Amino acid sequence: MTFSVENKTVLVTGANRGIGRTIVEEALSRGAKKVYAAVRNLDSAAPLVEEHGDRVVPIRVDLQDEDSITEAAKVASDVEVVVNNAGVLTTASAVDDHVYQSLEYELDVNVYGLVRVANAFAPVLKANGGGGFAQLNSVVSVKTFGQFVTYSASKAASYSITQGLRESLKEQGTHVVSVHPGPIKTDMIEADKDLAEVAESPTLVAKAIFDAFSNGDFHAWPDSMAKQIGSAYQSFAEAVVEADMSETPA
Repeated sequence: MTFSVENKTVLVTGANRGIGRTIVEEALSRGAKKVYAAVRNLDSAAPLVEEHGDRVVPIRVDLQDEDSITEAAKVASDVEVVVNNAGVLTTASAVDDHVYQSLEYELDVNVYGLVRVANAFAPVLKANGGGGFAQLNSVVSVKTFGQFVTYSASKAASYSITQGLRESLKEQGTHVVSVHPGPIKTDMIEADKDLAEVAESPTLVAKAIFDAFSNGDFHAWPDSMAKQIGSAYQSFAEAVVEADMSETPA
């Protein structure tokens, strides 16, 4: 299942900055006819509108607010591609005092938020021919880092749900992509000096998403760290994650 974003209508959550803004720009550069910039604050999308005109349409989406997502799906009824980029990251080890609060917050945004977006927009994608759905996961979805344990747990859960979406949406012709970046130059990374030193361009992520759609890939490993982990993970992914298994799990 492959397709091009050219002449398609795209929706990107968290579109106002960082990876999200780059995804919007990459979609437009590849010929998308319109991109809904899904943001919590509509004013934050003003720079994108100033640069790209009416090809960018701001729309309010808050991953913690189900009503905003449901309303966005009604307004953006012409969407053919959804890229759920928005997410949150906190620093917490498994024994930090704030571990419970961090886990609750990240699960609500990174996991429940994904489910809210998927459930609202799956019928829209189906009505418009299937299209594509991409979820921004992370390398930490397959490898936990101790100082980001709650973030890792949330991304492991979102990766699991993304696998389920791949199976559930296949019948309606929706191509699902799971994106697994390593350290990328964003506001999230700047606070950690070690990660900031090795962080790479968000353009790598944007390109990897639309290349995966074009190539019919499920996994996308955009940057150097991601490619290293993805290479080690590839045989398992092909033999297990991407394989058709009909047996009921134990």
